[in-house]
Amino acid sequence: MRILWFCIPAYGHTNPTIEVVRELTRRGHEVRYYSFEEFRDKIEGAGADFVSCDSYLPAVDAKTERKLREVSTTEMSVISFRTVGILDPVISQDIETWRPDVVVTDSACFWGKLTALKFGLPWVCSTTTFAFNKNSAQYMQQSVSEIADMVFGLPRMNREIRKLRPLGYHVKSALDIVQNKPDDNTIVYTSRTFQPCAETFDETHYRFVGPSVRDVEPRAKDGRPLVFASLGTVINDRPDFYRTLIEALRDEDVDLLISCGKAFDPAVLGDLPSNVRVEHYVDQMEVLSRTSLFVTHCGMNSASEGMWMAVPELLFPLTGEQRAVARRVAEVGAGTLLDEGDAKDSMRLKAAVLSALVDEGISAGAARMRDDLRSCAGPIGAADFIEQVGT
Repeated sequence: MRILWFCIPAYGHTNPTIEVVRELTRRGHEVRYYSFEEFRDKIEGAGADFVSCDSYLPAVDAKTERKLREVSTTEMSVISFRTVGILDPVISQDIETWRPDVVVTDSACFWGKLTALKFGLPWVCSTTTFAFNKNSAQYMQQSVSEIADMVFGLPRMNREIRKLRPLGYHVKSALDIVQNKPDDNTIVYTSRTFQPCAETFDETHYRFVGPSVRDVEPRAKDGRPLVFASLGTVINDRPDFYRTLIEALRDEDVDLLISCGKAFDPAVLGDLPSNVRVEHYVDQMEVLSRTSLFVTHCGMNSASEGMWMAVPELLFPLTGEQRAVARRVAEVGAGTLLDEGDAKDSMRLKAAVLSALVDEGISAGAARMRDDLRSCAGPIGAADFIEQVGT
């Protein structure tokens, strides 16, 4: 079977797919993966044929780039729709000559969705966050600015949609492609237990396969507790938060490891106490294997990896999507929410961290979710579903 795979340039959307691709190629299927150069090694390492999309992304000005960093739904959608038009000749030629059997596309990758619809190919939606329908969408507590961005941005998105119609992409409105339909075949990288409103998604079209992660053997947590803090790879330019956390734990009998990404130079955090280390990037699964408390922004992958390793979480979400994940982590008892006031005051933040470190309730909740997530079908189940749709 030939599988045409599409994804956006984001670690949180790419990483969960890698083990599924590896399983498919192990079974002898051909996977052609449209992605971006920073992910080439991972994708080729999983056995797929990599197609670089970097040169097909539209140019953006400084204002648009700033909005993209702020995860503006409008700007991301506009860029995605423009990318459809730029990639159209390449993908159309590829489909004509390679003749794929099925398309797998990230939920936010509109050029993948629209390609499948244009050519009438069976397709699978790869959803690395929650599955969203009219029920679960209400679960996401968006800020006023996020709602305004979406509402006032719809006319711009629809203008981009109209430009695609002469190329054969017949979509009535942006919402038709942004939102999934009940009968869209969808892989969701979490469990039914963790999915909000899971009872509203049928088992025929939605497969909750659990996190697709590289497993690491947990280590004994002897000696001083390790607090690991990371705000992910997108909205992580928060040196103020990290300074407050460093000050909070400066004189405590704990070790603090911060993974700050590439948003700023760790030197801006100043001289570090002996119990604090700051890195641009770490092997997150290896670190979680020896972590006592995970201070996380609640990106779906990070929250899932913490629960996979049964690590209690201190939840500091920064976007509507992350707030939905944080709310669910708290509801299943695997973490506790940190409010903005605590995050700005070193004494309050210290109290929150030290309390979470000894909270037996969230430790038990994290252990329950570890067992739940590990009981899912995983990459094997995802590959089975793709085979079913494609044959």
